[in-house]
Amino acid sequence: MTEIAHGALGRPALLARLRERLRHGELGPIPVLAGLVVIAIVFQSLNPNFLTPRNMSNLILQIGVVGTLGSGVVLALLLGEIDLSLGAVAGVAAAVLGVMLSEYGWPGWLALLAAIVTGALLGLLQGFVIVVFRVPSFIATLAGLLAWQGVQLILLGPTGERLVRDPLIRSIASGYLSPAMGYAIGALVVLAAAAVVLRRRTLRQKAGLDNEPAGRAAFRLAALALVVALFITALNAYFGVPFILLLLGAVVLTLTWFTERTMTGRHIYAIGGHAEAARRAGIPVAAVRIGVFSLIAALAGLGGVISASRQFAVSIGTGGGTLLLDAIAAAVIGGTSLFGGRGRIYHAILGALVIGSVANGLDLLGSPSSTKNIATGAILVIAVAIDAMARANRQNR
Repeated sequence: MTEIAHGALGRPALLARLRERLRHGELGPIPVLAGLVVIAIVFQSLNPNFLTPRNMSNLILQIGVVGTLGSGVVLALLLGEIDLSLGAVAGVAAAVLGVMLSEYGWPGWLALLAAIVTGALLGLLQGFVIVVFRVPSFIATLAGLLAWQGVQLILLGPTGERLVRDPLIRSIASGYLSPAMGYAIGALVVLAAAAVVLRRRTLRQKAGLDNEPAGRAAFRLAALALVVALFITALNAYFGVPFILLLLGAVVLTLTWFTERTMTGRHIYAIGGHAEAARRAGIPVAAVRIGVFSLIAALAGLGGVISASRQFAVSIGTGGGTLLLDAIAAAVIGGTSLFGGRGRIYHAILGALVIGSVANGLDLLGSPSSTKNIATGAILVIAVAIDAMARANRQNR
């Protein structure tokens, strides 16, 4: 009987909640998802190759580096800080990878670990400077950007390039799962989602809280299973699920668990919301800041490895260009607040998809790079405007 009552009242309550979130500017990922649908419809109508399995697979490969660095930007913004050195750190980490492989003959897994550890150490140093010497993160990481670019030039030497021949490293951005393995991974994703929903319902029931109707939860899980199956089927029509998609998924899931299920993660949100209040509450603000900057730079190191894997080489251009700006734009476009304390890790992937989809679609249409930059800038301004209006609405409550 209770279930029937919930079902009868579920739709009005859902609409009321949606209106309330719209009034206060708290729509979550809805604007980004709607934007992705519009982008897909527009570019598919202009070029029928946009939604082909081959182009979808290429799009996943294209957002790998930006999505990884964007996840680091989300962490920085949650903390109420910024890191302008991510691209340069990625370049240094990639240079370390290339030197270890080509000159010292290290195995791929060890060179990969060295690259990530290099990034973490650079971030640790920057975090130390920011916290101990009270240098604003904008200035400290801007100085890091310049310094690490110089280190990258030193590591690569006069040639300015190192080829990457290790099969493990090359496979990161060029390997694919078999069709059967792809479906198996998809099934695990759906089962994991079902386990999370079941656990949440059990905990709410024990706490005496209302649960959403079981039918609605089952419908959502069935919809997820259908989307996953269709997505994997489409990718299998080309070469299969790219390894890099698994890597991105692992990064997002791990960081989501870290930020939302651990004490340190809650401290990050608290510091970003109000650092002084967090300090008075006994949160080790200095230690958290240093640790987060180290983690951010480690993600940049991983991004450098992915970049080297895509290019099969490391050069002085690795980590340069618009990579840093694209990573920051991805985090903000995805929905992370510029004002600290609000955002989720998956926002970086959503933003990277928006940027990558626009760039990919314009490439298919033969548009110049200038058009892509203008489009990305326009989308970024819209995202920031939405964030500013949402913040103003929250403050006026």
